[in-house]
Amino acid sequence: MPAFYSTEEVPLKEKIIVMHFFIGGCDWYAAEYSPEEKCFFGFAILNGDLDMAEWGYFSLKELSELKVQFLEVDRDLHFTLAKAKNIENIRKAQGWQESASLEKSMKRGGD
Repeated sequence: MPAFYSTEEVPLKEKIIVMHFFIGGCDWYAAEYSPEEKCFFGFAILNGDLDMAEWGYFSLKELSELKVQFLEVDRDLHFTLAKAKNIENIRKAQGWQESASLEKSMKRGGD
């Protein structure tokens, strides 16, 4: 996983999301990691609230301590690396169009 700040020149849409964590309607998408701080940089969507979702830092310790009744945060073991712009939840929260939709729109002369 890339170290903190190693991808800061990469536009957010192009950042490679390496891990996905989830519990209920909450998702954390990790793009960078600091083993010293045990902290990730990535995108967080809490309680399915796409309007308040944001890029930022989140702690592995805090994720591991989060529990709702008998549930705890899980790492998505089936997640495959993807650019942020290709992850539907991030794309919706950021207001980014799908690549194919954008290309069609541009061919028609749309925005």
